[in-house]
Amino acid sequence: MNYQLDEIDKRILDFLVKNTRMPFTEIAKQMDVSAGTIHVRVKKMEDAGIILGSSLSIDYGKLDYHFTAFIGILLTKSNRTQDVLKELSTIPNVVEASVISGKYNIFCKMRAKNTEDAKRIIYMIDDIQDVMRTESMISMEEYLSDKNRLIDAVRI
Repeated sequence: MNYQLDEIDKRILDFLVKNTRMPFTEIAKQMDVSAGTIHVRVKKMEDAGIILGSSLSIDYGKLDYHFTAFIGILLTKSNRTQDVLKELSTIPNVVEASVISGKYNIFCKMRAKNTEDAKRIIYMIDDIQDVMRTESMISMEEYLSDKNRLIDAVRI
């Protein structure tokens, strides 16, 4: 489905990006349109695949997951990438994984409680069939983590 965003859609997205739990009635009130209009437009954006759902931001530090690392994964064979990604998805501490070009086949982000926990997770990744080697980079501070920040720059 080819859906063209207009200014109303963009404003709806702006509200939902700032607060995914904002009621449609509140958005409608602030935009001076009916709640039905908001509901219909959100449904159309969902059907078009623009809105993929809603998410919740969690402060993992408050749950004692203070250690974040990025791991470059080199495979023995590139054609094993999808199988390795499936294996990575079974490790809950791996919170992001991307197929990349360059030095590694896969680059992932993991969260752990501490260095011992991180070592255990890295060993789990190393044990996946066709993982030749890994290289870990410890995050000293997460400065920017906002998957929705680009929406402000999207032009309609």
